Amino acid sequence: MSLPASPAPAVELIGVRKTFAGRAVLDGVDLNVRRGERVALLGESGSGKSTLLHLIAGLEPVDAGMVRVAGTEVSALDADAAASFRRSAIGFVFQAFHLLPHLDAARNVAVPLLLNGVAAPAALERATAMLARVGLAGRASAWPRELSGGEQQRVALARALVHAPALVLADEPTGNLDPSTAAQALALIAGALESSGAALVLVTHSAQAAAIAHRRLRLDARGLRPDDATLP
Repeated sequence: MSLPASPAPAVELIGVRKTFAGRAVLDGVDLNVRRGERVALLGESGSGKSTLLHLIAGLEPVDAGMVRVAGTEVSALDADAAASFRRSAIGFVFQAFHLLPHLDAARNVAVPLLLNGVAAPAALERATAMLARVGLAGRASAWPRELSGGEQQRVALARALVHAPALVLADEPTGNLDPSTAAQALALIAGALESSGAALVLVTHSAQAAAIAHRRLRLDARGLRPDDATLP
């Protein structure tokens, strides 16, 4: 698996610290992810993996250190500016899909575009085209309840990529899928990211999911370190 050539960082963390109730969940964490690179974060439950994603996205403030995404110092933004930045630069894929049940597939995918001010007709056209790219050309008008788990994850991926983000954050994206469907979803994620050029930071307990990454890192009390044990 070849690494992207560009040295410019999509994500840069320096000395990041985060505490909850006086306990340091993350302490002195450093991370550099190149544009187009896919990085998997592994670790025990409670090690701070999801918290790290929240800090990268600006959903939680850091207690110390710096977080920069696509050249923007996210850790220096106020809540409104961070929300605006997320809408334009970051896509999210979750274990539970988080599709809106009252919107069909195309309108679910169009949500990031609409939030970014794209007119509804253009947003739906782009959303429908993105659904076709993830193999759901005939499912644009389907409701989430009518979609299989694998189809829902494809819709979630299309939604994450439709606004051409610099970074995709994925938290256990195949946790609700059976192994066969998960394998298909992972291949689709890898292919879509290859085409889009977006970087990926993936939190997972699954060696199968981690296998799509260029690098695998383990998060524990010592910080982030290479995890060669997950290599296929």
